[in-house]
Amino acid sequence: MSEFRLDFQDTATAFADKTDAQLREKYRLFKMLNSPFLNSLGSTAARFALSIGLPVEGIIKSTIFEQFCGGENIAECEDAITTLGRAHIGTILDYSVEGKATEEDFDKTRDEIIRTIERAKDDPNVPFAVFKVTGIAPLGTLERLSGKKKLDAKSQAKCERINKRVNEICELAYNLRQPVFIDAEESWIQDAIDRLAHDMMERYNREQPIVFNTIQLYRKDRLEFLKNARRQAKLDGYIYAAKLVRGAYMEKERAHAAEVGYPSPIHETREATDNDYNAAIDYCIRHFEDMAFVAATHNEKSAQRLARLMHESEIAPNHRNIFFSQLYGMGDNISYVLGANGYNVSKYVPYGPVADAIPYLIRRAQENSSAAGHVSRELEMIDKELKRRK
Repeated sequence: MSEFRLDFQDTATAFADKTDAQLREKYRLFKMLNSPFLNSLGSTAARFALSIGLPVEGIIKSTIFEQFCGGENIAECEDAITTLGRAHIGTILDYSVEGKATEEDFDKTRDEIIRTIERAKDDPNVPFAVFKVTGIAPLGTLERLSGKKKLDAKSQAKCERINKRVNEICELAYNLRQPVFIDAEESWIQDAIDRLAHDMMERYNREQPIVFNTIQLYRKDRLEFLKNARRQAKLDGYIYAAKLVRGAYMEKERAHAAEVGYPSPIHETREATDNDYNAAIDYCIRHFEDMAFVAATHNEKSAQRLARLMHESEIAPNHRNIFFSQLYGMGDNISYVLGANGYNVSKYVPYGPVADAIPYLIRRAQENSSAAGHVSRELEMIDKELKRRK
């Protein structure tokens, strides 16, 4: 009997909603991302041009922004939601405004996240909402909380406001029965985020998985963290829910560890990260009946592994506790093939004002540049489809 496999080489399905012109533009952009020099030059130039007020927003919006973002607001994302929905792919509206620092800004971001939850309500094309705690909380307070440092009265007041904002988001998600992801961030603030996620899950995941914490498997300690967290949830009587990612801050983590003088929390090799990621998938599949999980990955082998394990265990592709996810503008060969075969799959669709989304776009560009072979793979798939169309 032949081994079960999905055809992630099926470029006709992967790019069915792209015109030839759109594919060629996508190819040009990924070609630039594949060159570390051009990538760095483009990122630096974009930052500089915006900082001195040059009118480059239009250029950015019609190129890299259009490729990786749904629009500047929820209304502008409707086309992406509809297009992805036709291919049986969900949309996760991700308000990608970073680096804010005032209580007023944090409240505005909370209100926008609440709007994404309300937009998602009762729409099968928008299965999840998502937020970053740093969008609604001061970085310094999260660092102090993670470092278990004593808080003065001012920090204590900030901490209470953080808890209030996170609870307002998760309580609404619970009331609307709309699942929400809490994204993972840098290791030196992650402990505070984990504790917030734990409190929200314990409160709101009693009947169904509403709040999902994110596990970065490039960290050496996260596989054990995942297992312990699920076991504790079972003991405490709530449903554990996790989004599995490899990780997004590799260079930053290593640099910070070297600067502060502690061992890097990140695996030394890509192979070690892959092993932990796949072990996490294996673990979650073994416990899929009492937890929910999302395999957020652009790695074909990991996506193939989960689909095969589901097939071998006779788990329906659309089981309510198992999901796949990729980023908008990337990994279409995985997303579209999964959607065509009836799996629960969704795309993170970032949105926000162009100038505010620049940090996200630069990180996306740099991640792509450092992800060995990933951009080359995207280029190869686009090239294959353009040739097929000829």
